[in-house]
Amino acid sequence: MEDACKSALNFFSDQQLCYADILTPPEVIARIQVAVLNFLRILTSPDPAISDLPLVARSSSNSRLSRGLVTQTSWIFLTRSFCTRSLLRPNAAKAFIRVWKVMAMCSEILGQGKRVTQRELFYKLLCDSPEYFSSQSQVNRTIQGQVLQYQTQIYHNLLSLVKLICVYADVVALLRCSRYSLGIMASSRGLVAGRLLLQEPNQEVVDCAACGFSGHAITGDLNSIDKLMMKTDARYIIVVEKHAIYQRLVEDHVFNQIPSILITAKGYPDIATRLLLHRLSRAFPDLPILALVDWNPAGLAILCTFKFGSIGMGLEAYRYACNVKWLGMRADDIELIPAEALVPLKPKDIQIAKSLMSSDMLQESYREELTLMVESGQRAEIEALYCHGYDYLGKFIAKKIVQANYI
Repeated sequence: MEDACKSALNFFSDQQLCYADILTPPEVIARIQVAVLNFLRILTSPDPAISDLPLVARSSSNSRLSRGLVTQTSWIFLTRSFCTRSLLRPNAAKAFIRVWKVMAMCSEILGQGKRVTQRELFYKLLCDSPEYFSSQSQVNRTIQGQVLQYQTQIYHNLLSLVKLICVYADVVALLRCSRYSLGIMASSRGLVAGRLLLQEPNQEVVDCAACGFSGHAITGDLNSIDKLMMKTDARYIIVVEKHAIYQRLVEDHVFNQIPSILITAKGYPDIATRLLLHRLSRAFPDLPILALVDWNPAGLAILCTFKFGSIGMGLEAYRYACNVKWLGMRADDIELIPAEALVPLKPKDIQIAKSLMSSDMLQESYREELTLMVESGQRAEIEALYCHGYDYLGKFIAKKIVQANYI
């Protein structure tokens, strides 16, 4: 523990770091303790004051794109610009206190040698400090991000969970260690199927081609993903935006027609799914990674998250980025579907498009596609291809792969 404390002291004296370390529990606890000691030292000094918390700024103005020299993989990173959480500003006081409460809880979890899911930690904090983490005194149902029943209750709970996720990011930005190092396991929605064998140490081999229509559920334990032994005879990795499309491809055994691994995060990618994809890209660098997403700004945003990472997790993006290519849907696929299947862009689509356009990460071909979306005022979903029959999707993918029609 003494060595960990010395390392933590050196860390807090060096404000040039702009990435998240992967630390052992004693090292994380030491960084938390040093943060507390620094805070108390200022409070008990001859000229006491409430110090601000220096956090690496997670904003577009503080993000850059690192383009790989040895590999083709690029990722978002954050530069040496800082923001603060202040107890003296009314609108930031609660956020200031949340950071300390989450750090205290993480210290307790790590000290006990345990790990918890994001949801477990949320409810524990909700019980201990409802005034800081929820607008409701009780939560009667589990939050389901993709289910809209019990809408009012879930809406308030979801807002509370979003607040907590922001606090996680604040703690990562303050301590500059990965979320997993804090003792928080990812909540995974991801699935993988196809020509892939997975084996955890001292466990049986899982054949992802023999796991039924759903495939194999990706664990939220990032440490287990890091230790996975993997074998494949696939020639492609296909990332599918939507769960329903993924299920159709698995049911049709597309991975046998096109020797491939299918993976989905059921929408916006979670950390565990991104880490598995990253590990696949490192273990099998010759396999092209191809993304099948809706032709709309949200689909492109999902692709870019897999490809570059996100600004919110800019301190850890290097651990998850992959060289993903855009297979479809793209503008030249629109001629395959009837005009009646095109849907007008929503205000949210325009907002996402503006955000992407303002980013430096978009390559020119992606920017052109996005411009066509906005100018047409329309979007197309993958399901529109079913006008040619339910078995057409596999043929569509195969043809584009044979023609190397991806960008």
